[in-house]
Amino acid sequence: MTDNSPQPHRRGLNRRTFLAGAAATGAAAGLGALGSTARGAGTASAASRFPLPSKASSLHVLVTGDAGTGEKPQYAVTAAARRIHATTPFDLALGLGDNIYETGPKGPDDHQFTTKFEKPNAGLDFPWLMTLGNHDNTAVFPGDGGWLLRGDAEVAYHRRSRRWYMPARYYSVPLGVADVFVLDMNPLAAYIPPFLSPEWEPGGHYMTRQAAWLDRALRTSTAPWKIVCTHHPYANNGPHGPAGDFDGLPAPLNGVEMKRFIEKHVAGRAHFLFSGHDHSQQVLENVSGLKGTRQIVSGAAAKSVNGRSAGRFRAKYENYRDRGFMTLAIDSTSVVLTAHEVAANASGPTEAFTTTYRR
Repeated sequence: MTDNSPQPHRRGLNRRTFLAGAAATGAAAGLGALGSTARGAGTASAASRFPLPSKASSLHVLVTGDAGTGEKPQYAVTAAARRIHATTPFDLALGLGDNIYETGPKGPDDHQFTTKFEKPNAGLDFPWLMTLGNHDNTAVFPGDGGWLLRGDAEVAYHRRSRRWYMPARYYSVPLGVADVFVLDMNPLAAYIPPFLSPEWEPGGHYMTRQAAWLDRALRTSTAPWKIVCTHHPYANNGPHGPAGDFDGLPAPLNGVEMKRFIEKHVAGRAHFLFSGHDHSQQVLENVSGLKGTRQIVSGAAAKSVNGRSAGRFRAKYENYRDRGFMTLAIDSTSVVLTAHEVAANASGPTEAFTTTYRR
């Protein structure tokens, strides 16, 4: 969604009516049928094109989400990241979706890849492991997630960039000390569900293949740390709400199928679940449905909700006001996570929160 400002309950009903109507319009227009030829994927087959640290004993990782506006706040955030990179170089970045606002790219040669990714991230020359977001799959209105094939343009851009790493809609990357698993939850969390396309439905071929791949990949991973990336969060104290209650909408628009997927295939199997979607930064405490997997939200790389926590989940740290990003310092026994907050005209980042996870 483009409007992430806090919504009182009455206005939430208006949003619900609007989204439900848009979903009906999308179904009537046959948008679901657009997904019938889409491909999923499972592995990082193009790793040789990128300088990935596949056998690293330690990693320094930049974590950003919801970045792709090409506007001043995004530039302020990347300027702060460059200052850190100049003293402690990053090995790679995790991009948590909504990479091209507001409606995604028109194709792999769209100039928006330059204006909203390449130029703002100048000097941050390392692999960016990218995740698909709802705005990247827009059909009718910005962020509806209803044209899933639009996201394939971002997969195709992988072959045109030396930084944008997205060999498939979902994939894994072995990094020695950590394995990263990037998921595509858009078919289960779209505001316009794929009513007319069995390929994309919760029990369809695409999600079935993705689930089988993920189960196998997590089971066979021997890395000290397992990190799963999605755009939509499972747990969230911001205005979008958690999976199963996205934006106060009824099922299936509320992400209930995504909630079930994460509980079945991710919870208790990975150490961390990193997500964007909500334009805030959150380090949440133990969430019962995640069985020890820690939910981290970092979606403030260009926008802010300017709100406050809904308090649904206990949190070690929350910020709903500032733009910002996170960094990870990973070795075989610990992960040090730092949240950096950046004012739009800031001369440098403010280190607002640091915590250490030990295995």
